[in-house]
Amino acid sequence: MPTPPPTPTPDSGSSDSFWSRFWVSGQANFIRQQQGAFAAQYSGPHSLEPNAEHATSRVLTLYTGFQITKNLEILADVESAGGAGLSNALGLAGFTNMDVVRNPTLGTAPYMARQMLHYTVPLSSETAEATRNPLSLASTLPVRRLEFRLGKMSTVDFFDLNAVGSDSHLQFLNWTLINNGAYDYAADTRGYTYGLLMEYYDRNWVFRFGEMLMPTVANGITLDWDIARARGENWEFELHHSLFPKRTSVLRLLSFVNHANMGSYREAIDGFLSGQDSVPDITKYREQGRVKYGFGVNVEQPLTSQWRAFGRLGWNNGSTESFAYTEVDRSASIGATWPSAGWDSS
Repeated sequence: MPTPPPTPTPDSGSSDSFWSRFWVSGQANFIRQQQGAFAAQYSGPHSLEPNAEHATSRVLTLYTGFQITKNLEILADVESAGGAGLSNALGLAGFTNMDVVRNPTLGTAPYMARQMLHYTVPLSSETAEATRNPLSLASTLPVRRLEFRLGKMSTVDFFDLNAVGSDSHLQFLNWTLINNGAYDYAADTRGYTYGLLMEYYDRNWVFRFGEMLMPTVANGITLDWDIARARGENWEFELHHSLFPKRTSVLRLLSFVNHANMGSYREAIDGFLSGQDSVPDITKYREQGRVKYGFGVNVEQPLTSQWRAFGRLGWNNGSTESFAYTEVDRSASIGATWPSAGWDSS
């Protein structure tokens, strides 16, 4: 599953140089986890393995970009993922390693993770300093502006972000801490999709909307390009306000609606209880055009110059098949970070 690219420190160099319009950076992430044996009354092919085991995952990413004009950029990232998670990432809805996928047959061949055009429409002459990063190459941006993105991306590159709990490379690792566990965001098996994102930025608030492609089957690698029948719609309102002096609070309100060939848990259970099916099977009750929707609340709050806290709440209509992220329909999380003075997370 993808996490947003790392954010570097602000670049104070000149933006007039031709070479400063390029971006090239890389990242390598290796995670090793292990567990001891534990008692289990039953186990199946999708259970967490009760025997002692260990696993190591790796993700290698090359970020590239170019500012075609002051307001237009092209961004492209190549990625390679390998290794595995404990029990092939099965058995836990809130899995412990964000870097693994639940399909070990995908292999380690490099693939295009992101590939998008990014266009900014200035709506004010006033500008503010911006931190250049792999998803935005400008060193200054208008305070009021529209931003458009078109191409391949991760939905959670832009929705449900949190400065304290959104980066498994520098912060937490669990699927339900890095993202809202109930946010069944549109994505293929690796966590990417094609879509259109529109954002309006004002001085203290942001509104964004994204129309994304859904996979043809749950957790599938192939996306459905017929948006009349399958799509993921995402809305988010972001508010910046200072509850404490010199400490900016951030509140994000999220909503999503997915349309796809999804099953009904109620129908699958009824099929089992009636004797029609030997075990509940959600795949037998899929219907094109079925809807899954949900909501999220996301808060971050600096408490001191070092200590930062965050919290998330999530809900979705759990009667519809979990399709793209993980099997969670109610989610609540709270956490904090206190970076050591000896660490540099830039």
